Amino acid sequence: MVTQTTPDVRGSFYIVATPIGNLDDISARALKVLENSDFIAAEDTRHSKKLLNHFGIETRLFSVHDHNERDKVDYIKSLLDDGKNIALVSDAGTPLISDPGYHVVNGLRDDGYNVVPVPGPSALITALCASGLPTDQFSFLGFLPAKSKARKDIVSNWVNVPGTVVFYESTHRIIDSVKDINEVHGNQVTLSLARELTKTFETFLHGTPATILDMFAEDSNQTRGEFVVMASLKKDDVDEEEAKANEMLDLLLPEVSVKKASEIVAKFLDLKKNQVYKLALEKSKND
Repeated sequence: MVTQTTPDVRGSFYIVATPIGNLDDISARALKVLENSDFIAAEDTRHSKKLLNHFGIETRLFSVHDHNERDKVDYIKSLLDDGKNIALVSDAGTPLISDPGYHVVNGLRDDGYNVVPVPGPSALITALCASGLPTDQFSFLGFLPAKSKARKDIVSNWVNVPGTVVFYESTHRIIDSVKDINEVHGNQVTLSLARELTKTFETFLHGTPATILDMFAEDSNQTRGEFVVMASLKKDDVDEEEAKANEMLDLLLPEVSVKKASEIVAKFLDLKKNQVYKLALEKSKND
């Protein structure tokens, strides 16, 4: 006789936010779920083990990370089918926010499993609320590309993105990222960089990209750690400048090359050459 597991006897899958630095930020509910779960699925079991040891939690661990999570979906379903409860944690903060877990949660949702969020720390929200930049609308981009050209392409598109733009950056690329932002938008963008959130050396750096680069040059320690980068573009000024650039390009493009027209407009309006070149190139394609 074949029996089937019914949804009401399945275990639950908990998405548990853990501290991004200060261990006091963990919630009582998170501790309770971690302690009472049958298994904890961790991005890095060695890292999570330190957290669990600190709070005296002995729940069994197994790994779920970028390279194996697709393969773990069926295993997790089998545990849930047996009535086991599983908690998912990342190395820090809220799982799935630029961390593994999407493929697991997507697979569980598709098959009707019970997925329960246990809210708590998130570097994204922690940084944004203290940034001094607009918070009524924001777009989160995760990590920007490692290569400069791809990064600049995304940065250039910020003129079309409403509200504050937020992304994560590593200590190895933070200077290059700020340089690219400066090259594309100059002083038309205000940055707020949150470094080492909730840790001993938590720092917020605020100003134009050039100002931030000066801060880095004065104190190399300010380039260390993990960053949340937030950018607010002066879109009204950008729109006005772009309108002037478009007007001049309309007059010049029938007479001179895209490159020459871009150089003239950029020099006359004191704009970035690559910014004007992209406008000119788009116009030439549409003509």
